[in-house]
Formats: sequence, structure tokens, C-alpha cells
Amino acid sequence: MDRKPGLSVRLKLTLSYAGFVMVAGALLLAAVGLFLLYYQRLGLETMPVVMSPPGRVLIRGFAPSAIAVLIFLLVFGLAGGWVLAGRMLAPLTRVTDATRLAADGSLSHRIRLPGRKDEFRELADAFDTMLAQLEAHVTAQQRFAANASHELRTPLAVTRTLLEVARKDPTRDAGELVDRLYAVNTRAIDLTEALLVLSRADQRSFARERVDLSLTAEEAAETLLPLAEERGVTIETSGETTPTLGSPALLQQLTTNLVHNAIVHNLPGAGTVWATTAVRPGSVVLTVENTGEPLPPQLVSTLVEPFRRGTERIRTTDHTGVGLGLAIVHSITQAHGGTLTLAPRDGGGLHVTVRLPICVARRPR
Repeated sequence: MDRKPGLSVRLKLTLSYAGFVMVAGALLLAAVGLFLLYYQRLGLETMPVVMSPPGRVLIRGFAPSAIAVLIFLLVFGLAGGWVLAGRMLAPLTRVTDATRLAADGSLSHRIRLPGRKDEFRELADAFDTMLAQLEAHVTAQQRFAANASHELRTPLAVTRTLLEVARKDPTRDAGELVDRLYAVNTRAIDLTEALLVLSRADQRSFARERVDLSLTAEEAAETLLPLAEERGVTIETSGETTPTLGSPALLQQLTTNLVHNAIVHNLPGAGTVWATTAVRPGSVVLTVENTGEPLPPQLVSTLVEPFRRGTERIRTTDHTGVGLGLAIVHSITQAHGGTLTLAPRDGGGLHVTVRLPICVARRPR
């Protein structure tokens, strides 16, 4: 939230304390002045003489008034300090209330503290930002859990149906049943492994090593070459050495997912996939693009959501995967402190850019 600059809380408290001291001092000096003026008008001869030196007589006469003024200042200081502290700490009360609501599960509440910028307003704005991010994360996790449950339930339901049909019809061809069960089981295993990779990337529980993205791109192209040849797709890799720091397994998974996605969502029989790497100031870049059908920008922005493939949810059991390819790429990229950019390619297809921090080799001493 943009705010106009204002006085800091520390300066406000400093000015408040200084103001109270000035008021207390002014009241004390005023009391002394009134006392002196009062006895100057009456004259010392009218004062009750209990001690011979006039100075002690004056002090004895001033003592009751001084005690009364001190008692008044004490009460005034306590009351004023209590009110002042309440006004100064009121923003913290709102933050505390919002924290209790968040602890009870209400993440939609926002503090929205008014006023100019100071430490309390910055705290409230930071807390609002945290709540917004946490709410988005929880919503995404709930949506992901619902989608994962649906996707895992599908192969189990298909398996049960096939087994029930086989039990009711013993004469049915067992070979066909085994083949279908094998395909359904393979898809369930692929989905489970993808979910585990996604969870591992989200938790960032991995050791970091020096990885060259150009080598991972070449290895992904070699691994997926049979699939590309089967679909009539050409893979072209190029670029320079692009060192970064991260998990070799996860970065290999990232590159493989991108190339696999570019192959299966391509023009059948006449498609091309380009995988290139480059070094930029402070970062390394992996770019994967492919030919294909034109994609509207509003659709491209949703492709990193789990279980999304084009405009339809995953419903097939072929090489199109389980709908977690780009979601895994997005999570791995974030876990490595990078950014993922998706854009429609001119002429059809998708242009994907992964930007990761560069790993600078240390010079030997």
C-alpha cells in the first residue's frame, strides 16, 4: 500500500515525552511563581514564624503547595501517559486482532490501517501482504488437493470397473484386460511420481550443486528423441554454457518436462522444438519453444495450473501426461529463485523462458 511519508513512531514518542516534561515543568514553575507572588503581597511579617531564618520559614510555607502540585503532576502524568500510550499502541491492537483471526483460520481479513507511513503502518501493510499470499497459497493447495484426489480416483475407478467386468464375464479375453489395467496403472504411477516431485520442489528440500542447463537440454533432447521421431517432430538444441546452482535431478526434470510438453503439443508430422540456452547479466536463460496451434494469451496464463492441458483437463492415457508438467516446471523454477515466463509464439505454439540465477565459479586462491 502506497502511503504518504509521516513521522516515525520513535519520533512521535520522543516528542510526546518531551511535551509532557515541558508541561510538567511549566506547571511546577507556575506554582512556584504563584507562591512567591502570594507571599510577596502579604509580606514576610504575616507568615507564621516557626523558625528564625526567613529562608526556612519560606520553605515551610511552600512545602504544602509543592506537595499538592507534585500529586497533581503525578495524576496528570499517569492519566495523560495512559491515554497517550493507548493512542500510540492502538495500531498494534488491530494487528493482534488480525493475528487471532488468522490463527482461527480467517485469512480473508485485512487490517488496512489508515494514516501516513510509519513503523506501525509498515507492519500492518506487511501483515496484510503476508495474509494475501498465505490465502492464495492455501487456496491453491486446496484446489490442488481436490484436483489430485479427482485424478487419482479416476484410474482407481477404471481399475475397479475392469475387474468387475472380468469377474462377471470369465470368458473375456484376459490379454486385453491386462493391457488396459497396465495402461491405467502406469498412468496412476506417473501421476503419483509427479505429485511427489511437485511436493519436493515446493518444500525446497534438496541439496544444491553446480548445474549446466545446456547439458540438461541436450540430455532431455536425447531422452525424448524416440517420442519426437514417433510424432514426426524435430528437436533442435543450441546455446552456450549456462551454469546455475540447484538440484541436478530437479533441473533435469524441469528441462525434460518442457521438451516433452513441446513435443506432445505440436503439429503432428511436421513440428519443431527449439531448446536454447544463454547467459545474461546475473542470470542464465533456458528457452523452449515449439510450433503448434495458435494459443490465446488468456489460456497461456493458466497453463502452469495443475492438471491443465490446453483448454481441457487431462482425460487421456497416452503420452500427453498427467497435466502437471508445467506446474512442476513452475514450482522447480520458484524453488531455485528463478522466474518462468510463458507467451504465445508468433505463428502458433508456445514460447517458454526459464531464468535462473547464474553460478559464478570461484577463483582458486
